[in-house]
Amino acid sequence: MFRENYKNLFSQIKPDEILVDSAIQTTRNKARSRQKPLSSLRKPAAALVSICLCLSLAMPVLAANVEPVYQLMYLVSPQVAQLFMTVQKSDEDNGIKMDVVSAYIHDNIAEVYITMQDLTEQNRVDETIDLFDSYSINRPFASAAHCERVGYDAGTKTATFLITIEEWGNQNIVGDKITFSVREFLSHKKNYKDILVPIALSDVDVAESTQIVSSNGGGGLDYKKFVGGDQKPIALTPSAPMSEFSIDGISLSGIGYIEGKLHIQTAVKEPSDNDNHGFFYLKDGNGNRVDHNYSFAFSNQYEQPGRIEYDNYVFDIPQDEIGGYTLYGDFVTSGLKVEGSWRVTFPLESIKDQAK
Repeated sequence: MFRENYKNLFSQIKPDEILVDSAIQTTRNKARSRQKPLSSLRKPAAALVSICLCLSLAMPVLAANVEPVYQLMYLVSPQVAQLFMTVQKSDEDNGIKMDVVSAYIHDNIAEVYITMQDLTEQNRVDETIDLFDSYSINRPFASAAHCERVGYDAGTKTATFLITIEEWGNQNIVGDKITFSVREFLSHKKNYKDILVPIALSDVDVAESTQIVSSNGGGGLDYKKFVGGDQKPIALTPSAPMSEFSIDGISLSGIGYIEGKLHIQTAVKEPSDNDNHGFFYLKDGNGNRVDHNYSFAFSNQYEQPGRIEYDNYVFDIPQDEIGGYTLYGDFVTSGLKVEGSWRVTFPLESIKDQAK
């Protein structure tokens, strides 16, 4: 009913060119300034109607040319934004092509297959491609959604992704339009499993230099006890990269005892440009694995040059017993980051419709 009413209403309206230009310029300026709080968009009902009317009048222009306007409409009303999006099942940018292969519904689940192909000879799309949490799945109904890589064809340099959308309200979503967008991806990733770190743990001493830091994340069984809440953990003061650790993109920046616990620290430069990460664990004389008790992270984002993320792993093993263990780790690094702007919009179809 919503979709039909809006179609009937706006099919009778032709936007004035001056109004269209004014609406585009005004919205661009507001999107760039970002001065008003988000609550002001939701506040008055009159403003909501005015925004939707002005933007929808110009939607054929806005949808194709002004990304901030579309995002603003989606923020105000996902139904309105998706209703006026132009169907576009293919998009190309920076030599990378995105295509919608199929989009169909069974029960309350929508499954969409998307491909990304490198049209150049640069081999930027490979079997390790990772969308790096840079994708958006915009839909006009309440649901949960996620995207995962499900295949790769080396011959055509094409990766396939499956988008799964689970609708929550038992409503008919056949024909509703979905917009999927990606702004960057990583590739040429490497996995290092069960890597021996050749450090004689019996030689590890009490840390000479420590610092109190503000944690920006972490985990482990004892995380809440030592880091959670308003607590500020004690960390190793980062040192120059240690030569015993040779994973490109991750540096071993410290190891030592603090308050009777073994601390091991790694450093990753410019973490927003990669997905380099990992963790350490110990093995005793019988090969049994011992995981860290907790971990925490902090960064030097207010220092120069560039941001560095430090991950700290803490083991509750007495110093006089640590000689009976060896140090291992699992790590992942990425070799390439590709930026662009890819966006496709497509209607959901039932399996019966696709079979016709």
